[in-house]
Amino acid sequence: MAAATKLSMIARSLSTSAPVAQMVKPPVQLFGVEGRYATALYSAATKLKQLEAVEKDLVQIQAAVRGNPTVKESLSSPIAQKRDLAAALKETARQAKLADATSNLLELMAENGRLKRLDGVINAFKTIMAAHRGEVVCEVTTAKPMDDAQRKQLETALKAFLKPNETILLTSKVDPTILGGLVVSIGDKYVDMSISTKVKKYTDLISLPC
Repeated sequence: MAAATKLSMIARSLSTSAPVAQMVKPPVQLFGVEGRYATALYSAATKLKQLEAVEKDLVQIQAAVRGNPTVKESLSSPIAQKRDLAAALKETARQAKLADATSNLLELMAENGRLKRLDGVINAFKTIMAAHRGEVVCEVTTAKPMDDAQRKQLETALKAFLKPNETILLTSKVDPTILGGLVVSIGDKYVDMSISTKVKKYTDLISLPC
């Protein structure tokens, strides 16, 4: 089945409105299962005028799931009955007064056995919403936490890659295994300036047969 047809079908399932044949294209193209669901959700939420409400719902859901290992395990359990789980989620969504598009996403993913990918779908939707606001998501990995001065200097340097109407949304994480340097992911660009990668490159060169 063509990707466009899949997206249209998912969007049709996510939306409670009738005219959903025409997909609303997101400001950034994402791929994979997570990308398809997030793209279809963006289209449905746009048509229902629920973009901000859906984003708020998903942020709260993600925090709740990550903070509760039992819930996280039950969502990814292959034993759970799809229909029962979908019905339970629908009732939970009703009680929590979630947006229709959010409720439909949870129900559809439960019916399709895709709830173990929910965290990835939420992250993909966050990426789309960031682009929707003109924000460029940038993730920087360092061996040690950056101080405020280093973070500000890095932000200034990264802004050179942005368009005039764009703003940077910088997140950072620490990974001691890179030894030093930086690994930067900005938009669709990826730059590995870590010491660990350099060491591996030199090691591979030394290991080459003469």
